[in-house]
Amino acid sequence: MEERSIDNLLQSYNNKADDTWLMNVMKLNMDCIVAMQTQKAKSALVSVTWFKIFTIIAGILWVWFLCCLLLYSLTPEKIFFVVSAGVIMLISAAAVVVYIKHIILIRQINNSNNVTNTQMKLAKLQTSALQIVRILFLQMPFHTTWFLTTDMLAKAGTGILIFQILITAAFTFLAVWLYRNISLKNADKKWFKILFSGKEWTGVIKAMAFVQEIDDFKNDR
Repeated sequence: MEERSIDNLLQSYNNKADDTWLMNVMKLNMDCIVAMQTQKAKSALVSVTWFKIFTIIAGILWVWFLCCLLLYSLTPEKIFFVVSAGVIMLISAAAVVVYIKHIILIRQINNSNNVTNTQMKLAKLQTSALQIVRILFLQMPFHTTWFLTTDMLAKAGTGILIFQILITAAFTFLAVWLYRNISLKNADKKWFKILFSGKEWTGVIKAMAFVQEIDDFKNDR
């Protein structure tokens, strides 16, 4: 009886040792997968970062250029240019500020090894990117009016005036339509995929997919 009891104790110990070893191996594998997928996600954001840096620099130069033009155009006859360029400048300046915030957010993602935190920040980055694109499209109608002057409209014929009104109205309708319809619920639409086919958007999507694979692996265990 005593020998059998000792054998049972040894067998129980061996089983526990095997379970502990297996759990350690599984944890090690999980840690490796998390580290690998997180690194892939961060690498996918590299192209996004450089694109946003380039856009910020170009945006600052563009805003500065428009600001200089406005300072030399503050006359009644150039009211259309002042209003149009002013709106374009303000929207562009807002985009620059948002893109700077994106850079800071990406930096926080790169410095984080927490999967949940990374997912939340990527989702925030994606939502913010959609919002600023929606706002940028609102400047479309003003690109059809910046060149107008009061003297030009006074001397223009009826046909020219009708053509100008139709063009501005069409761009206004398109801008409002895009502002209302650009959202993740339309991500599967062809026009959405065409608009968001650049490195900025695809980089974020790839990063989110890499992080999502971690959750999928955890759920399959």
